[in-house]
Amino acid sequence: MLREGVGFKKVILVCGKTDLRKGSAGLAAVIQYHYGLNALEEGTLFLFCGINRSVIKGLLFEGDGYLVLTKRLSWGFYQWPRDSTEARQIDMNAFLRLMDGFQVDSSIRRIARIPSCE
Repeated sequence: MLREGVGFKKVILVCGKTDLRKGSAGLAAVIQYHYGLNALEEGTLFLFCGINRSVIKGLLFEGDGYLVLTKRLSWGFYQWPRDSTEARQIDMNAFLRLMDGFQVDSSIRRIARIPSCE
């Protein structure tokens, strides 16, 4: 379910390290008080990563309560952005890259065209 990203309107990455011992109320408090976002936004998946980058937690409000998702990789690590001051929305392509073990930000950058000197 989590890997396909079906049913999510938005995906927001909570960058940095989060204490994954927190439950739904603790994660919602991080979203609301540390980042100023609405944790009661239906259909928005908030993703968290702890010190051990092989585990992520997701928090999803379904209208009548929270759903807490935990995914632990059997091997490898998630390429998680570590800037703890940032929570950012990512598109589905970035979400799928993350679920496949790649960085959220593509390492391929467009090069600006330099005007020719003709």
